[in-house]
Amino acid sequence: ISHVELGGQRSLPVVGVMGSGQSADQERCRSLGAWLAEQNVHLLTGGGAGTMSAVSEGFASVTNRVGLVLGILPATEDGSVHSPPGYPNPFVELAIRTHLPLSGPRGTDLASRNHINVLTSDVVVALPGSLGTRSEVVLALRYGTPVVAYVHDRGEIPELPETVPVVHDLDTLG
Repeated sequence: ISHVELGGQRSLPVVGVMGSGQSADQERCRSLGAWLAEQNVHLLTGGGAGTMSAVSEGFASVTNRVGLVLGILPATEDGSVHSPPGYPNPFVELAIRTHLPLSGPRGTDLASRNHINVLTSDVVVALPGSLGTRSEVVLALRYGTPVVAYVHDRGEIPELPETVPVVHDLDTLG
């Protein structure tokens, strides 16, 4: 992953990592986070638990990194701009609060922060997850954001579109 030109200035690319907000393969997620930190990128997640927290922890553990951990935070369902409990996770360095509460099976609706997650990312890496992860993959395809699934098996993301490449290890991801 190389540097991107933005407005005549060199900036670090933003890698969005999407996956389950409930659970995570801790070792795999932390390894991915640390590997990304060594690639001189910013990490973007939804700022919550599960995959988001584990990848962020791995990224933040790299001492001489140049990138930041960005968290795009949801609002609560009651219309408050305060984030739900557990947001942001302790590794988020730049929290971006939204007024958007929807996620999961409603992750492609206009009131979902998933649009921001995908549109802010220069590339999306999808880890195992459920309908929310699938919605972010679908949005990446819709918006033309490069996306790759970092899974052991395609079935780890429900109805993963066939056009999404699958990689099984960090060597292939790079």
